[in-house]
Amino acid sequence: MDIIGISINHKTAPIDLRETLHLSNGEVQEFIPILKENIFSEGFILSTCNRTDIFGIPKERKINYKDIQNSLLNLKHVDGLSPEHFQNYFSCGAVKHILEVAASINSQIVGDSQIHGQVKEAFNISENSGFSKTLMHKLYETAVRVGKRTITETRIGQGAVTISFAAIKVLEKIFSTFDKKSALVIGAGETGELAAIHLKEKGIGKLFITNRTRSKAENLAKKLKGNVIDFGSLQDSLEKFDIIISATSAENYILEYNDVKSMIKKRKGALTCIMDIAIPRDVDPKVAEMDGIFYNDIDSLNVIVSENLRKREKEIPMVNKIIIEEMTAFFKWYNALDVVPTIKDFRDFFEEIRRDEIEKIKYKIHDYEFEKVDNMTKRIIGRILHYPTLNLKRLSETGIDYEAAKKYSEMIRELFNLNDSDKNKKD
Repeated sequence: MDIIGISINHKTAPIDLRETLHLSNGEVQEFIPILKENIFSEGFILSTCNRTDIFGIPKERKINYKDIQNSLLNLKHVDGLSPEHFQNYFSCGAVKHILEVAASINSQIVGDSQIHGQVKEAFNISENSGFSKTLMHKLYETAVRVGKRTITETRIGQGAVTISFAAIKVLEKIFSTFDKKSALVIGAGETGELAAIHLKEKGIGKLFITNRTRSKAENLAKKLKGNVIDFGSLQDSLEKFDIIISATSAENYILEYNDVKSMIKKRKGALTCIMDIAIPRDVDPKVAEMDGIFYNDIDSLNVIVSENLRKREKEIPMVNKIIIEEMTAFFKWYNALDVVPTIKDFRDFFEEIRRDEIEKIKYKIHDYEFEKVDNMTKRIIGRILHYPTLNLKRLSETGIDYEAAKKYSEMIRELFNLNDSDKNKKD
């Protein structure tokens, strides 16, 4: 199989380079015609925050990985890249990589729940752009099936493996429901935003955002239909909240011991859960000693994350088994592509001879006799061609004997002159 591809991802390049090479959907649609004209007869592009993968069938044998890399860099004009920042794939390795990505075991976070949808979207863009033909369509079906089987047949996606989600899972053990609770997220960066999104997904009653730069808090609050608390008056508003999640990059405590002590007094004993998921910590850890406070910091949450990651990693052998099964089926299909036309032409060749000969006696015998002869000759041809057909398919489908099957296929076409349909007709 001639499929080749390149990947720049979390294993090969730092985040700043990955970000500069990220392709939006618009850029992908702009890039596809360039690849179709110069590089691939068909292919697809997957670009997320952690990876950009470009795979396809070269238009010419001389096309290689460097041509794909140069096309990408001509589009994005990124400095500082070297060959070491790219992984290059060919044939079986390319298919295996694509299926590993779809199965989420090649993700920065093993079991990433988003990648399955991202792979589907990438192939859909390819199909809608006329960039996906027979092979890529079959690869798409295989990748989607691998993703679905991974989700349904393994536990690879279970358990919280981000600090933000781990904090929410701990909160779920404290509160039976969130719909009547009020939450404050301090910090509107990536970690704070994830925490706010998770709270919203869990049906939090009231969501408030605060951030040193107010515009960032406002943008996140608008996105999640939440509210904004002014950062300067934060300490005066603490008693309103059942849940406080802090995720800033501040060098000093955002919430001092006395701030929390004052809050407890105003809340008159009502429980407050404080999740400090910042590095360094935003909340004085001494607040954990106070009555009415349930406190977790990033260290205690990391214990949960690490344990869940270990559980997910134990599922990888099961996922690999699924990948091997689907790769085997894919290559059986692919290897049969060469021999199927030969089998059809081979059987058609004998059937044409049979029909020609039986037509010569059609008007020399009774109809009931002709029917018997017709059926008998069909059975004869069927028995003659049974084992050649069976063995040719078997050789191609095993993959191991594919080259042998290909040689037999070429030999059959040569022996019976199947490459010239006009000469196949017998007098």
